[in-house]
Amino acid sequence: MIQLNDLVGYQNRKIYQNTEYFNFTLDSVLLAEFASLNLSVKRVLEIGSGTGAISLILSSKTNALIDAVEIQKPLCDLFKKSITYNCLENQINLYCEDIKKSSLLEKNNYYDLIVCNPPYFNESKKNDSPFRSIARHEETLNLGDVVRISRKLLKDRGKLAIVYDSKRLMEALTLMEDHRIIPKRLKTVHDHMEKEASSILLEGIKNGRKGLKIEAPFIGRSLDFTTYY
Repeated sequence: MIQLNDLVGYQNRKIYQNTEYFNFTLDSVLLAEFASLNLSVKRVLEIGSGTGAISLILSSKTNALIDAVEIQKPLCDLFKKSITYNCLENQINLYCEDIKKSSLLEKNNYYDLIVCNPPYFNESKKNDSPFRSIARHEETLNLGDVVRISRKLLKDRGKLAIVYDSKRLMEALTLMEDHRIIPKRLKTVHDHMEKEASSILLEGIKNGRKGLKIEAPFIGRSLDFTTYY
């Protein structure tokens, strides 16, 4: 069922979602808050936007132009409705296509910031819903794709920010290092203070200097998203 929901924590943004699809989670909110934004950021790309939660949040924090890419047409249709409802046609451009074949790949050294909440899982049991499966499993996109594309599209000193499975931290660090997107900021996310990290927020700089800052962790997943979809 399609619903128009408040974008939790952002009273001036609403989002269309469908209860049958994979809806946004706290990871999306945390990534949008974690990504570095300042006045020098003029162009942003979101890879794998889903129904658009991250781009919608970013649009409330910056005047930068935002390109968003999503491969699943039903999710694009919902995102388009949200863009129109929030009067963001002049700030957010949505491309309903495979980023690996996108015309955006012609924009070498173009973006100041790229954000992505990539699929986490490569071997676990897939979801019955194809929408949830594509969002959670590396069927059409993996982190290696994201890093390679980001290396091409980011400006020199541009930034890539991701949220990822904590168990795959070393893989993420290695991929970014290998493509000269140097990891600079890391924040772990924990369900409870006594629990191990469930996910990580990681930001790297294209051709940056070595030196990783480990920030204070985020603890708690107490937000009740069932209120919103």
